[in-house]
Amino acid sequence: KKKGLDPMKIVGITTLDVVRANKFVGGITGKNPNYISVPVIGGHAGTTIMPVFSQDKVAATIDAEKIPDLDKRVQDAGTEVVNAKDGKGSATLSMAYAGARLGKAVLAGLAGKRRVECAYCKSDVTDLPYFAQKVAFGEGGITKVFPLGDLNEYEKKRLEEAKTQLKTEIETGLKYAEGTELAD
Repeated sequence: KKKGLDPMKIVGITTLDVVRANKFVGGITGKNPNYISVPVIGGHAGTTIMPVFSQDKVAATIDAEKIPDLDKRVQDAGTEVVNAKDGKGSATLSMAYAGARLGKAVLAGLAGKRRVECAYCKSDVTDLPYFAQKVAFGEGGITKVFPLGDLNEYEKKRLEEAKTQLKTEIETGLKYAEGTELAD
């Protein structure tokens, strides 16, 4: 906003969380993660990362009592990798894959081939000004921000938890932007 840029052409990547959620669901169910599509909404840090397992047909088959641990595993996956590497690295290949996947979706959209991915962007699907949710990429950048869809009781509770944390993070970011000269 401060730079006069189109907010529907500015996105934050949450694809890594989607890839991780799909991989973990595949591991539990024995299904190929390429055919799993768990939307991840909210943000990209800790409790703001909210996989919506109920919205994927494979993930929805997982016993409800396993979902809180699976949810937490998606949130902590980056730390899990750093710990596995004994503090000597991070999930660089996973990040590269997720970046390539989002980049491919954006480029396909710009070429006129509509693609849907989860992304963090300006949004009015909640009472927060920015949120990660499914979006459609088209020739003009983000051409559609999808509603959150149906959430089960666990997910409704998690949504409120994620929004509380995300609200603080957004306020911190906006305050920083107000007091900072942004480079041209």
